[in-house]
Amino acid sequence: MSDIIYGTEKIRAYDGLVRLCEYAGYTDAWCDELWNEMLSDRELYDEFVYYLEHHMPADTMKVCGYSLTDLYVWQMERYNLHRDSGKNTEQCNKERLILQAFRSMEDMKKEPDVFIKRLNDGVGMDRI
Repeated sequence: MSDIIYGTEKIRAYDGLVRLCEYAGYTDAWCDELWNEMLSDRELYDEFVYYLEHHMPADTMKVCGYSLTDLYVWQMERYNLHRDSGKNTEQCNKERLILQAFRSMEDMKKEPDVFIKRLNDGVGMDRI
């Protein structure tokens, strides 16, 4: 009889993603799409596993000098403008923002020029 070793890392990572997506109010389809992106991008996957383990980005992955934390802060600024609060309130779903930052990182890898333009443009109320 041979010894079979099953790695459970991906099962745990997927379960963590599903739970975060449920908490954040994202659909199963949105969650599966992000998961497929992570499976095809080892750097993004490793960032996500680190986030699950430490509840903060590792920031080892950078696209055009931008890290996951940069994208998270950008998402938060956009959220504050949408809510017209000017600050980060307790009602802010931070898990939703970090998941969106992961998604933005993948989008940025695909179209860096378009995404960098969005990041560098001022976000006045008329741009929302």
